Amino acid sequence: MSTMRLQVFLSRNGVCSRREAMTLVKSGLVTVNRTVETEPSCPVDPAKDRVCYKGKVVGVKGYDYVMLHKPSGYVTTKSDRFAKKTMADLLPEQFRHLNPVGRLDKETEGLLLLTNDGGLLHVLTHPKFDVGKRYFVRVKGHMEEAGKTALESGVILDGKKTSPAKVSRVKHGKKATDFEIVIHEGWNRQIRRMCEAVGFPVRYLKRIQHGPIKLGDLQKGKWRRLTKKEIELLAS
Repeated sequence: MSTMRLQVFLSRNGVCSRREAMTLVKSGLVTVNRTVETEPSCPVDPAKDRVCYKGKVVGVKGYDYVMLHKPSGYVTTKSDRFAKKTMADLLPEQFRHLNPVGRLDKETEGLLLLTNDGGLLHVLTHPKFDVGKRYFVRVKGHMEEAGKTALESGVILDGKKTSPAKVSRVKHGKKATDFEIVIHEGWNRQIRRMCEAVGFPVRYLKRIQHGPIKLGDLQKGKWRRLTKKEIELLAS
């Protein structure tokens, strides 16, 4: 298991929120290996260090981190009696309790992270942490520079403007335009609605990266555990 900041350790193991952890640590209520530690960013190794809060050992929770290549046609939910196919159908029993990190709509495929690490899930999904998500998009029509600029500048949806996005790798075909886009929000069907708003309906949509984690060559409908290095990247 990798090292992490003390305040992150306390949050992930159910003591308090990250913000509250800063106060607890600075107040001298936490010890690391029997020594009072007042620096919230102090690195601790959950596998080796003994962390106590008010004299009681903070137990290390077991966390699982999985990536799934969700195909089109599957709903991002653990159970839905109205859905014919859910993401849980693609996972072994031991991982069906995990929570999805954000959502992909039924028609969208690609990278879906799942975990029972509530602290990390919060960081990856809350807008204030500004975690980027990269998608491959194919839209109908020849999207000119004006369309690209509109997407990057922000689009009005439901009376609110989306945050600035980044569009790259634009390629024009005879009847469609391919590109990649990075957004930092998770509004319902956001990219589809953004593209529709600027006049280019989405034909195909696939998430290829969430934060530092890339889908890579994971086959559609398959899953795998995150590597130690990937988990370290998420925790940094």
